[in-house]
Amino acid sequence: MPKKNNSDFDLVARADKEVLAAGFTPVFSPETLAEVANQSIEDILASNSSIQDLRGLLWSSIDNRESQDLDQVEYAERLEGGKIRLIIGIADVDSFVPKASAIDLHAQQNATTVYTGIVTYPMLPEELSYDRTSLLPDQDRLAMCTDLIIDEDGKVLKNTAYQAVIRNKAKLDYNSVGNWFTSGNDPAKFGQIAGLEEQLEIQGEAKEHIQALRQSGGALALHTQEARTVAKDGHVLDLELVESNQARDLIENCMIAANIATSKFLEAKSFPSIMRTVKNPDRWPRIVEVAEDYGTTLPQEPDAKALAAFLRRQKEADPDEFSELSLTIVKLLGRGEYVVKVPGQHAPGHFALAVNEYTHSTAPNRRYPDLITQRLLKAVLAGEPSPYSTDELSDIAANCSKMESQAKKVERTMRKISAAVLLSSRIGDIFDGIITGVKTDATYVRTFRPPVEGKLLDGKLLEGKLLDGKLLDGKRRLDVGDRVKVRLVSTDPENAYIDFAFVSRR
Repeated sequence: MPKKNNSDFDLVARADKEVLAAGFTPVFSPETLAEVANQSIEDILASNSSIQDLRGLLWSSIDNRESQDLDQVEYAERLEGGKIRLIIGIADVDSFVPKASAIDLHAQQNATTVYTGIVTYPMLPEELSYDRTSLLPDQDRLAMCTDLIIDEDGKVLKNTAYQAVIRNKAKLDYNSVGNWFTSGNDPAKFGQIAGLEEQLEIQGEAKEHIQALRQSGGALALHTQEARTVAKDGHVLDLELVESNQARDLIENCMIAANIATSKFLEAKSFPSIMRTVKNPDRWPRIVEVAEDYGTTLPQEPDAKALAAFLRRQKEADPDEFSELSLTIVKLLGRGEYVVKVPGQHAPGHFALAVNEYTHSTAPNRRYPDLITQRLLKAVLAGEPSPYSTDELSDIAANCSKMESQAKKVERTMRKISAAVLLSSRIGDIFDGIITGVKTDATYVRTFRPPVEGKLLDGKLLEGKLLDGKLLDGKRRLDVGDRVKVRLVSTDPENAYIDFAFVSRR
């Protein structure tokens, strides 16, 4: 039988198949699209005199260069005494997606946008997420604003929220702004927009203050690397690593500050909310073992501050290798989930961020919990009761956790399929990698260049000897975080398989 040409593999059809199998509804109904056609920002502004006009501020956004669903913009100014005013503007999706409307019910079912690298399946119709509710440059847009006064220690001295009409003056991207922070190479827009460079300098100072406070509280400083499929017209061109830089750190810290402030704001108003939690890691003993390999002794019980201090030391000591350590810790921390926070009652916090109050509020174009949070905020500001009962929020939180997990599964599967297509000509090549998962029947490895995750054949075998988790000849079974060399054995796009064989430890 002739060998199938993987370049002919229909990735678009496969992406459609995966999202349907995962329980998503990728096609919008005629009723949903009809509702979109009836929305107008002018009508909303005319009917609500409480909306503040902040179009004169020098707002800017930083996102991926190709992003169209812009959820967040920022503005900062220096105040006396070293304080900084930082305003995070979030796309006002609720004004265009009324509760229980056809658009809302579709968004509630899917709960998230799915990014496969080949096809994007938006939570909201493109007319909204890529246009009217996207904070596109040089357009009047509605936003929910979190307005913070931050001192030099990163403490929030004042936290207010309100609805505004804004105008994004500069759509910037992570790479160019990140290069400017590190090398001083100015993005072209700096010369085109007066005051933009100073604006980003102030935002950078605010980021440093926020980050210092977070780290003092035990937030984990992880250097994340995300695998991204580069495709055109349904064909895979490359797989690339998207790494953290100072521009991503800036947006992450603004986002976290807004999410914490929003959570505290709702709690202070005795409103229930949907919290984002990451519980104490079940695999803490393995994290302790990893730290011991670096000469550090961690407490036997989960301790975010001790882990954060260890990570900071390693980042300073060996920044080039820190991404591998970060990946190991991320895999061992476990997944986040959504739970309901009832005012006055304890709820599990976010271990990685070392906070007890954390909600999702900054991405309502692509995450349903953020849209719920926006409606809760508006109810508080209007002096109205919560639009959701605790039971309703519990059901929504459970579905959002489930669909987020399904979305990650789809995205992971499509990355494997794309990688299987791309690597079909490299059978027999040897790659550096790191063990990312160990189950009773399988071991998984991730290579770095290209960033591909696959199954390690005979994962329990090391140098021809079956270990079964026991020490043998002074060596133990492979576990998460172990560095290895592996040989690519086979790729199978149809079944989303990439198989490697163990060569040696690194």
